[in-house]
Amino acid sequence: MENRERIIRKPELLSRIGLSDATIWRMEKGGRFPRRVRIGGGSVGWLESEINHWLDQKAEERLKA
Repeated sequence: MENRERIIRKPELLSRIGLSDATIWRMEKGGRFPRRVRIGGGSVGWLESEINHWLDQKAEERLKA
């Protein structure tokens, strides 16, 4: 069996990054946040590895400032 990427749903995403739904949407549209993945019907999620990478980049930016 393949080891598939974990998908984070919106409630977990909001909890992990501390931004509002509207802010995430604006950042996504502006290319400043990982894009959501459609997983069926009206359901969406985000790849955990992309969210982790985004968080790592934010931590690096903090160190450079």
